[in-house]
Amino acid sequence: MTEIYSDNRITLLHNGDAYFPVLEEALDRAEHGIFLETYIFENDHTGRRIAEALRRAALRGVKTHLLIDGFGSSGLPKTMIDYLEEAGVMVLLYRPHISPWTLRRRRLRRLHRKIVVVDLRMAFVGGMNIIDDMEIPGQDSPRYDYAVSVEGPLVKEIYASSRRLWARAVWSHRLRLVWNRDHQRPDPPPESAGHMRSAFLVRDNFRHRRDIENAYLQAIDQAQSEIILANAYFLPGLDFRHALMAAAGRGVRVVLLLQGKIEYRLAHYASRALFGNFLDAGIEVYEYHQSILHAKVAVIDEHWATVGSSNLDPFSLLLALEANIVVDDRNFALALKDSLGQAIKAGARRISENNWRSQPIMLRLLCWLSYGLIRFMTGIAGYAPTSRPKTPGRQ
Repeated sequence: MTEIYSDNRITLLHNGDAYFPVLEEALDRAEHGIFLETYIFENDHTGRRIAEALRRAALRGVKTHLLIDGFGSSGLPKTMIDYLEEAGVMVLLYRPHISPWTLRRRRLRRLHRKIVVVDLRMAFVGGMNIIDDMEIPGQDSPRYDYAVSVEGPLVKEIYASSRRLWARAVWSHRLRLVWNRDHQRPDPPPESAGHMRSAFLVRDNFRHRRDIENAYLQAIDQAQSEIILANAYFLPGLDFRHALMAAAGRGVRVVLLLQGKIEYRLAHYASRALFGNFLDAGIEVYEYHQSILHAKVAVIDEHWATVGSSNLDPFSLLLALEANIVVDDRNFALALKDSLGQAIKAGARRISENNWRSQPIMLRLLCWLSYGLIRFMTGIAGYAPTSRPKTPGRQ
């Protein structure tokens, strides 16, 4: 059962301009230990900036751990890894050397979490990789994304999760001595840093396979007035879709802000296959066109909010390691709602039912073929979704 922690301070960080300066400052203040996990660590201006901060920390004696995904960060040159390790940064690749031609199911289980923990004093969780916001060919506007900084008792949960994953990675690399030397823990976090109630949720392939999805479903089922959901890759299963449509059916305003740019064609068209049913149910669907949407956030009834790494697609919900923060706080939720409202107003287009129905039949067929192909690929890999148990009163 997910533990809710009170007395936290959760700060919303929108895009890299807000996130990376705060992250760099926290790394420079580190005294004991750093854990940084990311799917992509790019050798660009932002990546080198954070790499230098990690080096500075290691050189002053901070135990600095960097865990990067072996596929997402496959482009990081060995010279960069060597440069970090020369300063004392411990670098591990999660599931490296996975051939794109292998048929092993494990190749699909990637490290997609974006977490930083500093001294058990502060943590960061969100959707942003270590990559420049403008690292998008042909785009003039920055990638649209969010993270949060966390202070207070919740930090110990995030720390424990990062420490466990690092230990698993160490054993998989057969580096027992590294882990045995690195057993000292920093001082515990302060008992109180604010007044916000929040929880840390993960998705893994062990005990927490559906924790993030179930948190969404519970909040959607309990929604009374409004659901605003922004997600970069949106292809949820039947339970999730039915929950959204049921909410709309009982009078809840449901707003979806989805990817408008074509980044991955198969995922883009598969997501659009769901639009017809959503529009029939009275759900508002917007596509973000100002830049690449990379956010994975939601606000419900102006008090429940989540920010994290988990998309609402088979990759995130069934395969990858993910991490989200859930916040039950009106001021935080209103700030996120206002930010999403500005994005919708300035950079999104609403999909009307009439316009959708007038789409060429070949385009609609392409969408359904893409949807079917993704579901087929998920099933043949042995990861077909299972429905959640029925609860009394739920049809």
